[in-house]
Amino acid sequence: MLAVLTGPVRSGKSQRAVTLALGSGRPVVVAVGGSADDAEMARRIAKHQAERPEEMTVIETARDPGWKEHVAPEACLLIDCLGSVLGAELVGLAEGDASLADATAEERADAIAASLVEWITARKAPTVVVTNEVGWGVVPASALGRLFRDVMGRANRALVDAADAAWLVVAGRAMPLHTRIQEVSWPTTE
Repeated sequence: MLAVLTGPVRSGKSQRAVTLALGSGRPVVVAVGGSADDAEMARRIAKHQAERPEEMTVIETARDPGWKEHVAPEACLLIDCLGSVLGAELVGLAEGDASLADATAEERADAIAASLVEWITARKAPTVVVTNEVGWGVVPASALGRLFRDVMGRANRALVDAADAAWLVVAGRAMPLHTRIQEVSWPTTE
């Protein structure tokens, strides 16, 4: 079972994801990608840790490139969040905006994202993915920001397409995305 919760920051995704993961009845492994590089980020991480039940095992993906090997096949995996986990995997891709101007930068980033999405969707045990919708407004000022936004958009779409259940969480409200898919068309007057 794959469940995806997407939406903006601070919308309530993580809280709902923890509830889903605990409801699996399996040991829960949480994969997090953030690292405490400054005091503000350290506070954010501490807040998440305080809100997360103690029985969950946490893997810091930014510190452990081989983190996937430490996820027991029978455990429920909670990725919180895809943006930070994928960001940690993309860090080595660029050595500045000049390397991102290369025509293959997006292809390399998409390959990294596709590999992660493929690994997630191939899991047999329950998996819950928290992810952010990063492209809802301002065009990032840097080439790396634009690349990340584009790669995340495609990764989110691939995960939701593969998910058994998916929700858009906005302002504390979860709206199902896994219900009937509706094609976009002009309304009829009949």
